[in-house]
Amino acid sequence: MKNRMLWAVVLAMMLFSGCTVHHISTTPNIPEGLNVPNDQKLAFVLRGVGVQIYACKAVTNDPARFDWAFIAPQADLLDDQAHKLGKHYAGPTWEANDGSKVVGEVLAKDNGPDPAAIPWLLLRAKEHAGTGIFSKIASVQRLNTKGGKAPADGCTQAKVGTEVRIPYTADYYFYGASY
Repeated sequence: MKNRMLWAVVLAMMLFSGCTVHHISTTPNIPEGLNVPNDQKLAFVLRGVGVQIYACKAVTNDPARFDWAFIAPQADLLDDQAHKLGKHYAGPTWEANDGSKVVGEVLAKDNGPDPAAIPWLLLRAKEHAGTGIFSKIASVQRLNTKGGKAPADGCTQAKVGTEVRIPYTADYYFYGASY
C-alpha cells in the first residue's frame, strides 16, 4: 500500500510538472562545468523516477541545530518507452537488469534552471561490476531534474532520526569511450 501511494505521488508530480513517464527530455544546454571529456560518446539516456531520501539530524559542527541530511536516492531507471531497465541507489550506483553496475563519484555540480529541483551533476565512474550495459560507462550526467530537494524546514530535535522521501525525476546520460 505504501509503495502504491509513493508511486501515485511520483506520477502526479511528473504530470503536474509537465513531464510524462514515456518521455525522456532532449539534451538541454549543459553548463560548461558538466561537460564530459571529448573522447567519450553518449551510450544511452535513462529516466530516473523515484525519491531522494533525507534524514533529520543534528548539524555536525552545531549540535543545537538540525537539518535534513541526504541519505540516498531510490529510483527506477526507465527507457523512453517506460520499460524498467534497472535501478539507482546509494553509492551512487546504477544497476541494470542484466546485473551490471556502475558506481559514480561527483566531479561537478550545477544548480540547474529549476530552483525547486536537485542539482545537475557530472560524475565519473569509479567502480564497475558485471559485463552488461553499465560495464563500459566512464561518465554520467544527471540533468533535467524535477523535485527531490530536501524540505526547507521541519527538522527539529523532536524529529531527529525521521526520514522523508521526496519524489524526483532526472535524466541520466551515460557515456563511454567505446560507444
